[in-house]
Amino acid sequence: MYKTYDTEVAKRFTIYNSLFLDLPFDHIFRTGTMLPLLGTACQKGFESEKTPREIIEGFFEEMMPSNSEKERTDLLFQMIQYVERQVVLFDSIEDAAYEKINDLGGKGSIKALINRAESDHKKEALIEKLKTFSVRLTLTAHPTQFYPGNVLGIITDLENAIRQDDIGRINQLLQQLGKTGFINREKPSPYEEAVSLIWFLENVFYQSISDIMIRMLNRLNIPLHDWENPGLLKVGFWPGGDRDGNPFVTHETTMQVAERLKKWILRCYYRDVRKLRRRLTFKHVENVILKVEKGIYSTLFEDQPVYSNKEELLADLLNAREALIEYHDGLFLELLDEFILKVRIFGFHFAYMDMRQDSRKHDALWEEIFEVKGVEWKGTEEEQIQQLLAVDSLPEIERIQDEFHQEMLKSFGTIEKIHESNGEDVLHRYIISNCQSAKHLLEVFQLAKLTLGKGKENLPLDVVPLFETIDDLAEAPEIMTYLYRLPAYQKHLASRGNKQTIMLGFSDGTKDGGYLKANWSILRAKEEMTRVSRENGIEVVFFDGRGGPPARGGGNMHNFYASLGERVENTEIQVTIQGQTISANYGKQASCTYNFEQLLSAGLENHLYSDSERNLTEDQRALIEELANRGYESYKAFKNHPKFVPYLEHVTPLKYFGMTNIGSRPLKRGKGEGLKFEDLRAIPFVGSWAQMKQNIPGYYGVGAAIAEMEKENRVDELKELYQNSLFFRTLLGNSMQSLNKCFYPATSYLKNNEEYGEFWKLMFQEYERSVEKLKKVSQMEELMGDNKVIKTSIAIRERIVLPLITIQQYAIQSMLEDGKSNEVLQRLILRSMFGIINAARNAA
Repeated sequence: MYKTYDTEVAKRFTIYNSLFLDLPFDHIFRTGTMLPLLGTACQKGFESEKTPREIIEGFFEEMMPSNSEKERTDLLFQMIQYVERQVVLFDSIEDAAYEKINDLGGKGSIKALINRAESDHKKEALIEKLKTFSVRLTLTAHPTQFYPGNVLGIITDLENAIRQDDIGRINQLLQQLGKTGFINREKPSPYEEAVSLIWFLENVFYQSISDIMIRMLNRLNIPLHDWENPGLLKVGFWPGGDRDGNPFVTHETTMQVAERLKKWILRCYYRDVRKLRRRLTFKHVENVILKVEKGIYSTLFEDQPVYSNKEELLADLLNAREALIEYHDGLFLELLDEFILKVRIFGFHFAYMDMRQDSRKHDALWEEIFEVKGVEWKGTEEEQIQQLLAVDSLPEIERIQDEFHQEMLKSFGTIEKIHESNGEDVLHRYIISNCQSAKHLLEVFQLAKLTLGKGKENLPLDVVPLFETIDDLAEAPEIMTYLYRLPAYQKHLASRGNKQTIMLGFSDGTKDGGYLKANWSILRAKEEMTRVSRENGIEVVFFDGRGGPPARGGGNMHNFYASLGERVENTEIQVTIQGQTISANYGKQASCTYNFEQLLSAGLENHLYSDSERNLTEDQRALIEELANRGYESYKAFKNHPKFVPYLEHVTPLKYFGMTNIGSRPLKRGKGEGLKFEDLRAIPFVGSWAQMKQNIPGYYGVGAAIAEMEKENRVDELKELYQNSLFFRTLLGNSMQSLNKCFYPATSYLKNNEEYGEFWKLMFQEYERSVEKLKKVSQMEELMGDNKVIKTSIAIRERIVLPLITIQQYAIQSMLEDGKSNEVLQRLILRSMFGIINAARNAA
């Protein structure tokens, strides 16, 4: 694959990149000519230990000695724009070669899994598991995608032109890119964020999910039209429902997004049924299909809903199916069955929305509710819970003084309206961020009962706790045991099929406990919650709050799911993805199909093939536990360093994330002026370290932990663990990816900074130590030596953005050394962020 990558991607980039020089724009020839010279100056400058300021100023002294300060900075901005477009070109070339550099039918594909199951006489076991298994990929509104919608459209067209080697078309599209702005002038609204993600639902997921399902069921000789688990592959959707700290999401937004989802799935159906009608032109069948087409049209365009739910639409389609078999020997039956399957998969909801809010907001709401009722709410947690569960009505909304609390109550009321319009599938979960106690879950349970569940026997909503910090993960099994044994909640779970979803936060877990401890704590929490759930007759489903980068649980995800072992419940895989990870891994049908199949196959293999690589022995567990605790101590000492928060606030580009106009969310959760560590959102936190090319959350503590064990002559134990445990190998492999994206020479000027010098040296020492120790444990000469394609991709991307990294650090260094802010330098920092993060593809 490496040779293919070199030919199809690396060399093509060199050829197509030269087309930029011919673009008929002012200044572009000069910029394109000067940029390679700056790139060389950066590379050689860092090799000779020059600072970013020395590199940039030296470049200007040599190349533009008589130009004004403004002309010099104008050139830097032009170079930033040029590099941004180089990144787009490289993305498009890599995407165009996707099928050639990834084995779509190889290991991890559904085809390979079915072949293996058949040869091992496990086909029936596979079919049985498929009847109950599920993969839910949840798209979140977390803003790390810097490309506006019009640029995404150009990227799609550019990829198609590259596939066809259409030089003329490629040249035209590069011209269009040169004149198209990459920056949003204003922050998008939550609704606009949802609209941009619905583009992926309509143009990618609708085709990919149905394609996987159709191929798989046909291969297993299972009829499509009545397959009992159409929810095998699902897409979750957070925009419009995720209220956690985003004051701009309202109940109206939720209604608008649900309505948009319904309309857009009906658009997909309308297109498909029109194609279908061209084939089904027979007596007894054509009139039914025509009725379906007109019914969808009226529902969609004339605001006269003929179909109020998917069952009504399916009833007509099944009538057409009967007539096709009875009168026409099932001619084109497979086309009709494929459409029926799509309707059963996507319903009238398209994607599964979730509501989410922070537990502290519910605390405050209940305090006001009791205050309005004239009741004191205090005592032990148990006493407060009993008081909560005894409440039989809520005050009128008008009596609630706090507008935010009014909005929270209206949001609960919205759920019922959405159920009536789209069906219960569209919004059936409420997630509680920062869940730290049983009371936090029961606060939401009781609010839902008194609004959505009023007058109903059963509550049509799942209440989902999100455990995030190391301490909360440790307490989670006890919290869930209490809830499972509470009669009121027991009754609720029975009405929901005795199934409980529990969310676990990799992002805040890593922020709180460091890379090793967070990943190990989450696995241990899953094992313990599996145990207590099974003991109480509950089927637990784990929903992982992962992001894109390894520091947030991303990286090679399917290997993690293949390595969970028998102690973790394996009924579903649920995971969040966001930002550029969506467009990079699921933005095209080929990549979406490949990555969805990899996740599905990982979960199924974990069930069908239990082996020593997947199940940790007690000795292996003790070793990982020890390593994780040592890494935690190292990370904790670093996190508690007095310069940790000041460095993030005053040196890194953290504060600029709020100025990028890429998302509607605020930078941090708290409203206070000062920056508090606990209020920091994961994206600006992880993203800031990525901008600095330091990637602390992805490795800090790993090297220190291994070094301690090395002093005790125990490295051989770790080498053996690396060879024999898929979980441990994947854990360290993803950390290697974070280390490969580091570039400490860019910030080495900080080692001489009076305020932050010692702090920088701590980071650099741990970086060097982690690289050395990981090579030793993996017994590889270089990090990621076993995955040269990804390693090469990272290397090329880092080389493309090296001028941007240098320009950004030049601006940061200049302001630090001059001791004052500078508007032009601040703009340089902000503008360089876009290309750096887009090139990394999973940086925040």
